[in-house]
Amino acid sequence: MNRLVPISEASKLLGVSVPTLRRWEAEGRLIPEHTSGNHRRYDMLKLKPELFRATEDSRKTLAYARVSSHDQKDDLERQKQVLELYCAQQGWTFELISDLGSGINYYKKGLKRLLNDILAGNVGRLVITHKDRLLRFGAELVFSICEAKQVEVVIVNKGEDTTFEEDLATDVLEIITVFSARLYGSRSRKNKKLLDGVKKAVEESQA
Repeated sequence: MNRLVPISEASKLLGVSVPTLRRWEAEGRLIPEHTSGNHRRYDMLKLKPELFRATEDSRKTLAYARVSSHDQKDDLERQKQVLELYCAQQGWTFELISDLGSGINYYKKGLKRLLNDILAGNVGRLVITHKDRLLRFGAELVFSICEAKQVEVVIVNKGEDTTFEEDLATDVLEIITVFSARLYGSRSRKNKKLLDGVKKAVEESQA
């Protein structure tokens, strides 16, 4: 059913008359939302949440795992095992999505599938091992979308990711590569020298 309904439908669902709803609004007891055309809309999820329980229960749990490079495939398997065990312990039926790609890449196949499912209203819960497994930058935006769609976000381990430094170095190198392509085009020797120096420092930190 629709979450926002007009006054006539709201009166039926709440079991009161339309004049009663108007009186409650005048008394400040029940304030509806208004459309751009100034029509009343009542949020039934707030007023009668039990009407949505069956729908919410039918929404799926998604578990998401990600690593940045092929060298981290073992860590990807560990993430999957942690997510599978955690979801099983909670008694949740779930789908596991995994990606192999940078945390600054917003076009990964698994991430796009996850976001499409959330936006379509098919997801009730998102489970990840660490916040950075979702995205290096922009995870908070995804969390805000989840909040708007009433998706519970579960972060299994809120401490530091064991692969944080290695993963961050990979993401930084990708950023350098992108900027290098742009700045090299300007034929600036100064820019090239600066980026080469940063890239060398990052690569040495991985050794």
